[in-house]
Amino acid sequence: MIPRPRGPLAAAVALALGAALATASCGDDGGSGEGKRLKMGIAVANYSLNFAREMYEGATEAAKQAGKIDFKVVGPPNTDGPAEQQLFQNLTVTHPDGIVLENLDPPIFTRPAAQAVRKGIPIVALDTAPTDGSRVDFYVGNDNYELGTLLAQETVKRLGANAKGTVVIGVPNPGAPVLDSRAKGIKDGLAKQAPGIRVLGPFQTYSDPAQNYGAWQSQVNANPNALAFLGVGDADSYNLARLKEQKKGRYLTAGFDVDPKTLDAVKRGTNFVGIDPEHYLKGYVSTAILIKAVRENDGKLPSGWFKTPGLVIDKTNIDEILKRQQNVRNAYTWYKPQLDRLLANTGASIRPLREAR
Repeated sequence: MIPRPRGPLAAAVALALGAALATASCGDDGGSGEGKRLKMGIAVANYSLNFAREMYEGATEAAKQAGKIDFKVVGPPNTDGPAEQQLFQNLTVTHPDGIVLENLDPPIFTRPAAQAVRKGIPIVALDTAPTDGSRVDFYVGNDNYELGTLLAQETVKRLGANAKGTVVIGVPNPGAPVLDSRAKGIKDGLAKQAPGIRVLGPFQTYSDPAQNYGAWQSQVNANPNALAFLGVGDADSYNLARLKEQKKGRYLTAGFDVDPKTLDAVKRGTNFVGIDPEHYLKGYVSTAILIKAVRENDGKLPSGWFKTPGLVIDKTNIDEILKRQQNVRNAYTWYKPQLDRLLANTGASIRPLREAR
C-alpha cells in the first residue's frame, strides 16, 4: 500500500471547535495567471478521509496551474457540520475571492452560503447539491444514483440475475443526499436486475473508521448468510474487506472511493469492485471554473449542475489506478486528458440544478 503524499497540505493547525486548517500557496507574483493575486479556498466535510483529500488535492492543483492564487483548505478532522460551518465562515473573511464548498449537511450551510453570496463572494457547491435558499446556483458533482446502479450492476454480474438471498446496504451519514442517492441506486438496481434479492437497510455505518468497523461487524454477525455487504462511504469499503478477511467470509463486499486500503482490497480480490466518484477531478473542475469566472467574467458563474463521471475499478484496471494514486503528479497526469475535454466545453456537461441527485 502506497499512500499518496499530501505535500504542503500535510501541515494541519488546530483551531477552535476542535477543527483544523490546512493551507497551501499556489503560484507567485510572476505566475501564469492574469490580473491580481487572488485569495480563494475550499471547505470540506472531513479533511482526514480520503474522499475529501482527493477533492482538495484536485482543487489545489487547479489553483497551482492557474497561478497567482493564495489557496486555503479548511475542514474539521472528523465529520462535524457545525465545525465546518464555522471554518467556512472564517474562509469568507480571509479568502473572499471565491470558495468551493463541499459538505454533508446542506441545510446548515444555507444561511452562511447565502450571506457569502450577498457579499459578492462566488461560491461553487461541490459533491453535495446546494439548498434552494443558499443562493448558490452552480454545482459540480456526480449522478450518485447512477453510481449506485453501477454497483448494483456489478453485484448482479457476480451473483447472477436469478440469485436469491439478502444483500445488506450501509450508509455512513443517513440524510446526506449524496450517500442516500447512492444507496437508493443500489437498492433500485438490485430490485430491477435481480428481483429474488431482498435488500436490508440502508443501515447507519458512521464515517468515523472505528465506529464504521463496529457497525459493519454487527451487521455481518447478524446476517452471516447474506450474499453481499455493500457500503456507500469511504470507510465502508476497507472495513468490509477487513471483516471479510478476518471471518473468511464467502459473501461479496464492495463500496466506494479510493482509499489506499480500499484499493489494496480490490487488488487482493477481497472486494470485487470499487466505485470511484473521481473526487480529484471534481475538485479540479470546480476550482478551475471558479477561477475562470472570477478572472474572465467578473465572478459570474454558470448556472446548473455540472455532471461529472465515475469509474468502476476492478481487476482489469486496478494496477493503472494504483499508479495514479501514488502521488498528486501522477493523478494530474492521468486526469489531464479528461480535464481538458471537460473544461474545453463546460456547457456540454451542465444539466438543470433540480435534476442533481
